[in-house]
Amino acid sequence: MHGPLGDRARWLGSPWWRGLAAALAGALPVLVFPAPSWWWAAYAALVPWLLLVRSAPTVRRAALDGWLGGAGFMLAVHQWLLPNLHVFILVLALLLGALWAPWGILVRALLGGAPGAGRCAAALVLVPSGWLMVELVRSWEYLGGPWGLLGASQWQVPPALRLASIGGVWLLSLLIVAVNTALAELIARPAAWRPAVTGLLVCALAGSAAWFWAPVPRPAGTVRIAVVQPGLTGTPTERLARSESLTRSLAGRGVRLVVWGESSLYQDPAEHPALAARLAALSRQTGADLLVNADARRNGRPGIEKSAVLIGPHGPTGDRYAKMRLVPFGEYIPARSVLGWATRVGRAATTDRIRGTHQVVMPVATAGGLRIGPLVCFETAFPDMSRHLAHDGARVLVAQSSTSTFQESWAPAQHASLAALRAAENWRPMVHATLTGISAVYGPRGEPVGERLGTGRSAAAVYALPLARGTSPYTRLGDWALYGAMGALVLAGAYTGLRALSLRPAREPR
Repeated sequence: MHGPLGDRARWLGSPWWRGLAAALAGALPVLVFPAPSWWWAAYAALVPWLLLVRSAPTVRRAALDGWLGGAGFMLAVHQWLLPNLHVFILVLALLLGALWAPWGILVRALLGGAPGAGRCAAALVLVPSGWLMVELVRSWEYLGGPWGLLGASQWQVPPALRLASIGGVWLLSLLIVAVNTALAELIARPAAWRPAVTGLLVCALAGSAAWFWAPVPRPAGTVRIAVVQPGLTGTPTERLARSESLTRSLAGRGVRLVVWGESSLYQDPAEHPALAARLAALSRQTGADLLVNADARRNGRPGIEKSAVLIGPHGPTGDRYAKMRLVPFGEYIPARSVLGWATRVGRAATTDRIRGTHQVVMPVATAGGLRIGPLVCFETAFPDMSRHLAHDGARVLVAQSSTSTFQESWAPAQHASLAALRAAENWRPMVHATLTGISAVYGPRGEPVGERLGTGRSAAAVYALPLARGTSPYTRLGDWALYGAMGALVLAGAYTGLRALSLRPAREPR
């Protein structure tokens, strides 16, 4: 075959070039996340990968295209970890990329060859459902957690945030992959345009209906909170001094809660009376409770615990929350006896942190008993944790974070964006406070509130945080989009199995 199409076919016929194409196609969606944040590209970013996989000559090749594309995606989304994990990040990307191998087989089965209208219609439901199962499995904290879920790319799009309040980030991922699948069908099989166009119309109508008819939170006044971001100030002692100085500057400004970032203290105030007295004095000066974060040993136990600790005018109130979901390799090493060598090739955790046991809702006395739900760093990526806090009565979600190791990467912007999504999902305003930026605050619809404190800034910022009444559909109903995707795949599998049995030729009698 001659001409451009023939050359392309020969090029993709090489397993090495095809593998490279799959990895690059899988990496393409990274551009929809911050810092590029080309959210609009999410609706076509998977099309090259889908077209490549559907053209696979064998089932085995489709699985390999899915695997290598998944590895490319995981490597691109987590590229900011390269200075810490070095070559180990390639190993992790290949291991997690294998989750997309079954998805590759599914794509080829539904879109390969010359699918008719029925198969194209089924693909609009099953391909997104298969993608959602991959996102669900890789969201397990021991596999790295839900960083880079496709739906999270829509954190600054109001209609998408409205949809998130109905079905969470899972519903957004489902619709995005459905649109990509419909576009791939239109390109690969123009003759079967009806189901593809119908699918696009359904997605557009779902977004429009959510914008015009979905319930919205009811305003319930405001509360003044402050975020203290000390910036890079050298030693822990210097950082503490800078945090104290910034907090004192808030006196007389009507603030009711002051939030410090993750690891703002390297001693536990409950164990060090002098430190507790200093923090209590700050609380009295500002007229606000302080939510600090201690990265320290506690009660003489071995190991280190990361805890959100509430400080009132008389010292620690007794309300505290220990981080439950830890960052693999950053805060502990899974199966350290086997994988402990990671500490020799990168900046992996030399000591395992102690895991907390349960979530906590804290009343803030200086804010009239306002109930807050603390999260620590990585935990803002998990939709279920914010949802449980909202369900348990938290009226404000508070995240304490530190991305100081990754200041020059895309990580701070990606992390801050998650707070908008969690706020919109649960109709609860969210405060994202960091040591070195990016700190940001969002209202109950996911809308930005006040200024963002960028990386490198050292400042204290005050926000009039809007509160809301009501419970979002997502908080009430939970992960129904996930269960629907599971159900669709189970039904499709049952139908395929029954059809195969009915078509099997009957045995001839003896």
